[in-house]
Amino acid sequence: QVQLVESGGGSVQAGGSLRLSCAASGDTYSNYQMGWFRQAPGKEREWVASINTGGVTVYARSVQGRFTISRDNAKNTLYLQMNSLKPEDTALYYCAADIDWRKVVIGSADYWGQGTQVTVSP
Repeated sequence: QVQLVESGGGSVQAGGSLRLSCAASGDTYSNYQMGWFRQAPGKEREWVASINTGGVTVYARSVQGRFTISRDNAKNTLYLQMNSLKPEDTALYYCAADIDWRKVVIGSADYWGQGTQVTVSP
């Protein structure tokens, strides 16, 4: 099992930047595929980006070119660098982990953090 704790959320104005972190503990972090998801009030949870154990990344079209997912296996930490933020990026952001790559893309990962709030004002 792996435990996940997100941090780094906050309130920013449109055009600003934030860096989210997801600290993992428990099982061997480097064995896990990782992903970021978000959920805005009244909306379904949405996939944002994923990174596999080899460092290959994929992004949702809505964040491509603005967000960067990365991982530091020595620190057992996942990151999401968010630039050029827009009001529509406002959501609760979650990190997710699973051995199965497909699960961290489609949102059925076994392990989830509690989330960190990102609010972007116009």
